[in-house]
Amino acid sequence: MGEMRVRKIQEFIKQEVSNILLRELKDPRLGFVTVTDARITGDLREATVYVSFFGNDEQKKDTLRALQHATGYIRTEVGKRLGIRYSPTITFEEDTSLEYGMKIDKLLHDIEKKD
Repeated sequence: MGEMRVRKIQEFIKQEVSNILLRELKDPRLGFVTVTDARITGDLREATVYVSFFGNDEQKKDTLRALQHATGYIRTEVGKRLGIRYSPTITFEEDTSLEYGMKIDKLLHDIEKKD
């Protein structure tokens, strides 16, 4: 599979999952979620969608459960919109890079204040 095609499909999945979460899912457990990235295997069978959650730990767990519960619907919708033979299996993973970046930023500011 061409690398350019895989990248385009990754970007398409990222945008479509984001739109579905924003406009179509009405689950009250779904908190504030941001789709940060999507990765798909070379054979286009499995996709991992990285999401960032905001809130306390319990809200994050509820949001992840809501996403896992809606995986079938999201997979069906992405498959319809993507127009390829097989809809990729979608799994959601928490993207902790934003929290890590904020932690590093706080440490740098603390060091700067000490000097």
